[in-house]
Amino acid sequence: PATPPPAKPGPRFVVVIDAAHGGNDIGARLADKQLEKDLTLNLSVRLRSMLSAHGIAVVTTRESDLTLPAVNRAETANHVGAAACITLHATTSGSGVHLFTSSLTPVPVTRFLPWDTAQGAYAEQSLRLSSEFDSAMTHAEIPVTLGKTALPPLDSFTCPAVVIEFSPLHATGHVIPLTDS
Repeated sequence: PATPPPAKPGPRFVVVIDAAHGGNDIGARLADKQLEKDLTLNLSVRLRSMLSAHGIAVVTTRESDLTLPAVNRAETANHVGAAACITLHATTSGSGVHLFTSSLTPVPVTRFLPWDTAQGAYAEQSLRLSSEFDSAMTHAEIPVTLGKTALPPLDSFTCPAVVIEFSPLHATGHVIPLTDS
């Protein structure tokens, strides 16, 4: 009998992209007809395509305009064993990009992590991930504000995680509004 061909190696890691809000939860009203839930979904789809084109496996928490509780978003990420989670938000305040990591105190990784504070075991890795985004944005001359927050589902992710909140870019004398293009 012929031996089966060797199995193709799977992706090295999976990135989860969480487009914030959706369905009944519209998030911020960014412009007359632009809602945060729509912008984050469109950015999520574009980011997924870009990462996939580079051979990175991506799982999105939502693919359409649906209401998805924070617990379900975290379950999706934790179920696939994500190597990193990126939650997308948008706001009209500030300029450039706001990067947030969990405000939880770092704790050692244990076999069983409390659901609402699981991110504490990944706090240091999340700070390193945030630092990588900060470096890339700074290199692209995009203003970055760093912060920490207590935010579902961020505090329940069992992987390095960062929240990226986009805001209009205030440049010399004019404002570049938020768009998904």
